[in-house]
Amino acid sequence: MQNSNLHQLIHSFSSLEQREVRKFLASPFFNTRDDLLLLYDFLVENKEASKESTWQHLVAGEPFDDQKLRLLMSYLHKLLEQYISIKEATADELSNRLHLAIGYRRRGMAVPFERVQKSLEKSLQAQPLRDAHFYQTQHRLQWEQYQVAAAQNPAEELPLKALSGTMDVYYLATRLRLLCLSMAQQGVYEAGFQSEGDDGVVAWAHRSAWKDAPAVVVYLHCYWMLRKPADEGHFQYFKKAILESGGFFGTEEMRGLYLLAINYCIRRLNDGDRNYFREVLELYKAGLASSHLLENGTLSRFTYHNIVAAGLQSEELEWVAFFINEYKNSLERKYRESSYSFSLARLEFSRRRYDAVLELLQKANYRDPLLNLAAKTLLLKTYHALDELDLLQSHLDAMRNYVRRKRVIGYHRTNYLNIVRYAEKLLKVNLLDNKAVGQLRAEITGEEVLTEREWLLACLEV
Repeated sequence: MQNSNLHQLIHSFSSLEQREVRKFLASPFFNTRDDLLLLYDFLVENKEASKESTWQHLVAGEPFDDQKLRLLMSYLHKLLEQYISIKEATADELSNRLHLAIGYRRRGMAVPFERVQKSLEKSLQAQPLRDAHFYQTQHRLQWEQYQVAAAQNPAEELPLKALSGTMDVYYLATRLRLLCLSMAQQGVYEAGFQSEGDDGVVAWAHRSAWKDAPAVVVYLHCYWMLRKPADEGHFQYFKKAILESGGFFGTEEMRGLYLLAINYCIRRLNDGDRNYFREVLELYKAGLASSHLLENGTLSRFTYHNIVAAGLQSEELEWVAFFINEYKNSLERKYRESSYSFSLARLEFSRRRYDAVLELLQKANYRDPLLNLAAKTLLLKTYHALDELDLLQSHLDAMRNYVRRKRVIGYHRTNYLNIVRYAEKLLKVNLLDNKAVGQLRAEITGEEVLTEREWLLACLEV
């Protein structure tokens, strides 16, 4: 039973939702079968129930009938899906009132339709969101007004221009958003980007008619940032647009906009432009202050680590210390202690408090292989800083074996094996031999996959 879709759905509900579902199932408007309510109650209370025990609870004394039980489970599953559908559909108050207006219009009740329509239009304009959904809702309301006007006064001029305008903004905003997401996902920039019809959409979006529509303007800046990444002006326009547009978009969409800008900065950093550490840190700070980088109050451990890295590279050590402690409890519980201790160790390494680094790394239990490898890399840098060469060599041997044993694939496997290889070369090179140092420097510089290139090169300068 635990692997069934029904069981997984029931136990995905919160305690509050489970109580709501019970009320839903007890309503004869949705369900008239007592056995489905009985089945639901039993499965809520018995997380490890077997099919046989479930059947006996429902029809004690009758021989087990797998087909009938499956049918009951199927009926209940459909009702629970209906609950989810209704809950999602009724979550948007403006959408509820729009459907009320549609209902009145279809019943030919002009007076209550007009009352709901005017109230909805006032509420729609008063709320701050100006995203694609806003224009979609406005367009649907205008369509209902058109339906009423066409029925009552077909000879008069009808509001088709307004209908067309809101549809245009909705289409452009949606189309540009999809275009930006597609470009970001594929990593397709100047050289390889081609898509039939997209140039026409972009040209249309440049019309002055949309200059006051954030849903169009913001994604147009994003498009050019991705299309022309070398032109920093497009990024600056996009960054300014999202920093000033927090009230125009919902939290989920704002998170996506921040991530588009952050990923652009990371690409620029990967291209060697260190100025983007401060740019990305500014975005991270703004995203934290507005809570747009948190999802249901939770901060991704990857974002947590990236923010620490950006802060350390920007040499804002005091702010990094504040961030590490302030947002520790925003991490998922299972990653909290490991991410926290590793981030503190990175901070202490930047402060050159190497004993504290060793203590933090040796106490932590890093079950995630990639975080474990990052911790091992920090440990080898700490041994090197302390001039503990014997410990460093033993550590490098163990690290190489770990990489091979864990079968870390692709980029990560290559990267960490390269780190070990060049760290060993660093141990052996005579820093007074300019020719040998120059040769090793050239090898490190030319290595395609090597995340610790900067540290290794700095060690050669000592």
